[in-house]
Amino acid sequence: MQYQAETWGYYHHVPASAVRHSMMVDPVERVARLASESAVVIFSVSTCCMCHAVKRLFCSMGVSPAVYELDQHPMGKEIERVLVRLLGNAPTVPVVFIGGKLVGAMDRVMASHINGTLVPLLKEAGALWL
Repeated sequence: MQYQAETWGYYHHVPASAVRHSMMVDPVERVARLASESAVVIFSVSTCCMCHAVKRLFCSMGVSPAVYELDQHPMGKEIERVLVRLLGNAPTVPVVFIGGKLVGAMDRVMASHINGTLVPLLKEAGALWL
């Protein structure tokens, strides 16, 4: 399912049914698999303003991230626990993976954007072509 916001582009909301096939998999392995299925993956909460901001950033750059809304996902709490472990108890959302590699939370994404390393990461992952 795709959502459109006229001012900032598109992103793909990934429905929970797309992930149910992996319910018997180790939670860490599940997150790793989800994170590697698209060039850019965002684990989000639908009511989080920082999540909205990171989605808007990527869409404004012409990137269409896969977005997992943890508050609307039956395994959201389990995925969130894995993200807490990966981030070392930092705020758990938004969490961004580019090319299957953990970039981090909003602070890391914005730092990468400001210092000029975000675009090369996106190009290397195949999320940007220009």
